[in-house]
Amino acid sequence: MAQAVEFDRYGDVDVLNVVEVPEPAPGPGQVAVRVVAAGINPGETKIREGLLHDRWPATFPSGQGSDFAGRVTALGDGVGGVAVGDEVLGFTEQRASHATHVVVPAEQVTAKPAALSWDVAGSVYVAGTTAFAAARSVSPAAGDTVVVSGAAGGVGSLVVQLLRAKDVTVIGIAGPGNHAWLRSKGVIPVEYGDGLADRLRAAAPDGIDAFIDTYGDGYVALAIELGVQPERIDTIIDFAAVEKYGVKSEGNAFANTIDVVAELAGLAATGALEIPIAATYPLDRVRDAYRELERGHTHGKIVLHP
Repeated sequence: MAQAVEFDRYGDVDVLNVVEVPEPAPGPGQVAVRVVAAGINPGETKIREGLLHDRWPATFPSGQGSDFAGRVTALGDGVGGVAVGDEVLGFTEQRASHATHVVVPAEQVTAKPAALSWDVAGSVYVAGTTAFAAARSVSPAAGDTVVVSGAAGGVGSLVVQLLRAKDVTVIGIAGPGNHAWLRSKGVIPVEYGDGLADRLRAAAPDGIDAFIDTYGDGYVALAIELGVQPERIDTIIDFAAVEKYGVKSEGNAFANTIDVVAELAGLAATGALEIPIAATYPLDRVRDAYRELERGHTHGKIVLHP
């Protein structure tokens, strides 16, 4: 038997349970993986609470989780290029990675670089591909000034690094506790809260070219107020603002390939991209992991160890 996180109704963290399930077996073209690390993501909270039912409804009982890293335990018919025992990272589109075992199509895994820690490898997919797509969506060019909200979070911390690699001036909105880390990445930190618009204007006296919102809570409206053109604003979370202002909403679905995952893993393995790990929890403490995530002030990723 395997273990998996499931919920049988929408609700808060108390609906999450770790249950015994049959160990999944790979079908043709699939691989089975014993999960070592699996990142958790804010979107999973919103799905579990039913806040995204119209966009991504749950079918009960529902599993959860997309990111994972682990060791291949079995191969389905027709699978080549990977062997039992290989260390891999990848993703599932079946909300199933928060478990001891997962089965996915072989094209949804890639080799884990030896230099990459398990925790980072298990955190690349959702945050990494979302950051990749968001950074690309605003067409950053050398000399631009780009503001990022939630700049020290799981996605924002990657967005700012990807932008800095393009010789962009990056202003990161974050709490004071994360300002030193942002400065270490060449980012200009600005504290959120009352008076933010004035602080951003002071930090960017020549104007703001683009804005990436990873947090929600009115940041798209702020970007419009600051004179940023809608086609150079991207939000990964405020879908109402997309409808209201005509801004972009390019995230994970716009970079949802194993090639992007492999590229990001390679950057992380060489140190060119830091994926901060905020905390780790055993699978049976999944509720505690999400409580910490939902406080909204973690720096980097929270990871489950099934």
